[in-house]
Amino acid sequence: MALEKRIALGGEGGQGVQSAADILAQAAFEEGREVLYIPNFGIEQRGGVSLAFVQIGEKPIGSPKFKQADLIVALSVRSLERLEPYTGAESTILYDSSLLAPPEVADAVVGRQVYNTHAPEAFAERQLTDQKQAIPEITTGVKHMLGLPAGEIAQNQLHPRVSNIVILGALARLTEAVQLNSLEKALLKRLASKLERDPALKPLNLKALRLGWETLHQQVSV
Repeated sequence: MALEKRIALGGEGGQGVQSAADILAQAAFEEGREVLYIPNFGIEQRGGVSLAFVQIGEKPIGSPKFKQADLIVALSVRSLERLEPYTGAESTILYDSSLLAPPEVADAVVGRQVYNTHAPEAFAERQLTDQKQAIPEITTGVKHMLGLPAGEIAQNQLHPRVSNIVILGALARLTEAVQLNSLEKALLKRLASKLERDPALKPLNLKALRLGWETLHQQVSV
């Protein structure tokens, strides 16, 4: 069966959604795949919701848009709400459980809870607390909902700024869209200028990528 993956990512401006999507697309391209990456974010960047849509296949991609994603990656409540129209019965949602509380499930439907939205400008550097945002109701029903404490992993073992790279490793392993070595090469190419200024970023980001990849090594592929 030909590989075809439709992935939608979302978060607050400053969480590194576009960097993760760009690296994923570059890795697939380096493997000779057909790739289409479409960023979607406001001019404010920080303070707004940042979305990214990536399609990976072995045949030319016919349309820049898709109605249903195989994988939804949500780093905030607002982004999950914005991406909810792209979910379906066969979709999987991967969310950062460091920021979003696990969903309450009743009668196979995710229960709606009251929540307060954190100030988005602070997401890139904010310290994690016990106050998590509740996942909103997903009315379409989904195949799987998986929580990964990417923020906690990054903050406790690495650096808060690489939580998006942890998520990137996890989503790539979950979808089996690209190989780890291709992802590592794409990451180093994407960060080349920063690595030249600060070589310590190389092992930090590579470790974050591998931690995300290894965390989901036993999960069922999307």
